[in-house]
Amino acid sequence: MKHITSRENALFKELKQLASSSQARRKAALTILDGVHLCQAYLEHSGQPVWCVVSETSQQNPEVAALLASAENALVLSDGLYEQLSQVEHGVGIFFVASIPTLSPPNQLNETAVVLDNLQDPGNVGSLLRSAAAAGIEHVFCSPGTVSAWSPKVLRAGMGAHFLLRIYENTDLLSFLNPLVATGSIPVLATSSYAAQTVYQVNLNRPVIWMFGHEGQGLSDQLMDCATEQITIPHQGKIESLNVAACAAICFFEQVRQSLDD
Repeated sequence: MKHITSRENALFKELKQLASSSQARRKAALTILDGVHLCQAYLEHSGQPVWCVVSETSQQNPEVAALLASAENALVLSDGLYEQLSQVEHGVGIFFVASIPTLSPPNQLNETAVVLDNLQDPGNVGSLLRSAAAAGIEHVFCSPGTVSAWSPKVLRAGMGAHFLLRIYENTDLLSFLNPLVATGSIPVLATSSYAAQTVYQVNLNRPVIWMFGHEGQGLSDQLMDCATEQITIPHQGKIESLNVAACAAICFFEQVRQSLDD
């Protein structure tokens, strides 16, 4: 176990870059998992982190002590140095530095998947990933314009869902979808307020690809053209549309309901 007490320490400077810069995280293919729950989930599903970083005081916390004992590479920082790195107010005092998986999209797909086109809000993306994992969905394809799925904010909102998913970032969505649409191998569904059929009427007791777009602009026209079916989510009141994460959760769990009723 290493102890760091100086801000001039080279490893501390590297950690500070990772904690504060998305560019540094992309370049190093590393991210920050802040908090006990994310660290526990990572150990359970993904193995050892690059670093387990804790504050001096947090070692007294039983949950932190257990994680520290399970981690092979541990760093203890003075409380003052740790506070310069943590992005969570009143956190418990532990984070992991973990590798970001790099995956190539599969050539064929015969199970339910999610496509995200240019989503911008980390909370929306994290919540959507959490719902997808809870619904038993494994594959998520993100366009280059979508917020980084492995950013600390998205990870915190996902609450460990990332480690149950295969997330394909910077995917050319049209190149991925067009062959599937051409062969008719799997339905591609998009939500639209103009659709004739509701999510409760369409057959979801089968693998489908769900597409969700930008919070304000929705899916691009090109991606909407890829949809083999469009559906709407009926709602009451004078709200024009639903939050994209809420919309996705309704779709995912209607699919779960139909599978259970089969």
